[in-house]
Amino acid sequence: MKSKQSNVKVVVAGLLLAILMASMDNTIVATAMGTIVGELGGLDQFVWVTSAYMVAEMAGMPIFGKLSDMFGRKMFFVFGLIVFLIGSILCGTAGSITQLSIYRAIQGIGGGALIPIAFTIMFDTVPVEQRGKLGGLFGAVFGLSSIFGPLLGAYITDNISWHWVFYVNIPLGLLALAFIAFFYKESPVHSKQKIDWWGAITLVGAVVSLMFALELGGNKYDWDSGFILGLFAVFALFFCAFLFTKRKVAEPIISFPMFKVRLFTTSNLLGLFSGTAFVTASVYIPIYIQGVLGGTATNSGLVLLPMMLGSVVSATLGGFLMNKWSYRTIMIVVVLMLATGMFLLTTLTPDSGRFMVTIYMILTGLGIGATFSVLSNAAIHHFGPAQRGSVNSTVSFVRSLGMTLGITVFGIIQRNDFSTRLKDMLVGMGQEKMFNNQAFKDPRFLLSPEARAHIPAPVLEKITSALSSSITQTFIWALIPVALAFIAAIMMSKERLNSSVEHQQAMND
Repeated sequence: MKSKQSNVKVVVAGLLLAILMASMDNTIVATAMGTIVGELGGLDQFVWVTSAYMVAEMAGMPIFGKLSDMFGRKMFFVFGLIVFLIGSILCGTAGSITQLSIYRAIQGIGGGALIPIAFTIMFDTVPVEQRGKLGGLFGAVFGLSSIFGPLLGAYITDNISWHWVFYVNIPLGLLALAFIAFFYKESPVHSKQKIDWWGAITLVGAVVSLMFALELGGNKYDWDSGFILGLFAVFALFFCAFLFTKRKVAEPIISFPMFKVRLFTTSNLLGLFSGTAFVTASVYIPIYIQGVLGGTATNSGLVLLPMMLGSVVSATLGGFLMNKWSYRTIMIVVVLMLATGMFLLTTLTPDSGRFMVTIYMILTGLGIGATFSVLSNAAIHHFGPAQRGSVNSTVSFVRSLGMTLGITVFGIIQRNDFSTRLKDMLVGMGQEKMFNNQAFKDPRFLLSPEARAHIPAPVLEKITSALSSSITQTFIWALIPVALAFIAAIMMSKERLNSSVEHQQAMND
């Protein structure tokens, strides 16, 4: 008995290492991108480094989740780890931005298997009464990765080499691989089904087209360019074909009947809308602090530390409360905190003090963290082991989609608002030539102390005022997904973890 318990602890440790590695990857790489572009060149192509990883990861999530239900978790989790490690090694050896983008796509394929299957293995391995506590721990790892990823990336880049931003995954991944390969003993009984090849092909085509359109539109290509419009058209074509194939197969990649379960549907909606709000705060709070308040911190991990600590606390508490409160009650309380934090962020001005900003960030973090630990448990509540992989991968996919939509939609809102305000202010001061300087249209330009030092004080004051107003306006728009998240929370049914004998029996079938 003790041996079995110790095995479970080792397996959980392996899962946590894998989640830490995969969730930290984007933040740690983002910190090093300036150095990477400086060495490899390809400034006009660096967006592909992030896009390739995200597209491959999201395309793989629902497919690997379904395959893990059909043929076993261990096989595909180990596959994901190995592919992720191979991708990491290749990224460290990249000699051009093009090579790095291709290798990042390989990493993304591995990442698409890691996170959803890690949660599924945890649910398969851990008794129901302990899932709340461990769910909180898993959610806390997501928050911690957001803190330590940028810090570790900055340290490695400055003191060692950007190559080690990728090589650091090797010891973590090998340790996780050993823990899972030797200590995880899964049931040999799986749900044998025919693979939905057409569903997989059309789903991947739709996801890849949509993600590239959202990632590259307004960045590398104009939104009305033929390339972006073509991507949206291809997405529509593949998506319609995907919907059509669902009528022809018995076991589709994404099972639409799952969405007839109220708790599953509302959990996904909550993940979608809360992810949208969360990424908006994560992107624009650092820009406000450094661009408006003139903060000296150049690392987003330091800037976002209060919000991420709040997220870790909330994730942990949410996990513990699942055995006492219903998912619905927890989510209503959490989303109310998120709404309060986001509303307070709309009141920011150039005169706001760092202390008040910190309080607002902590509230926002408290309103996000529990969604990481609670929603996965809520989503699988009515499903047995044969469907857990699909359920978890769907939740992860929908949350990632919400974050991508948030970056895209609210990025457009902020840029347009900032450009309009900036033009009005500079034209009014007779500084039309300064507005025509493309650098001033990018708020990241104002994050550099060197750039700020060369801007006349009266002009800088106007620019920071325009930037502040554009960011608070963006936060006002971000209240819409927060409101939708609150509606989704209210619509949740009132189950709680381990709430009935019937539920325990269903989970053990």
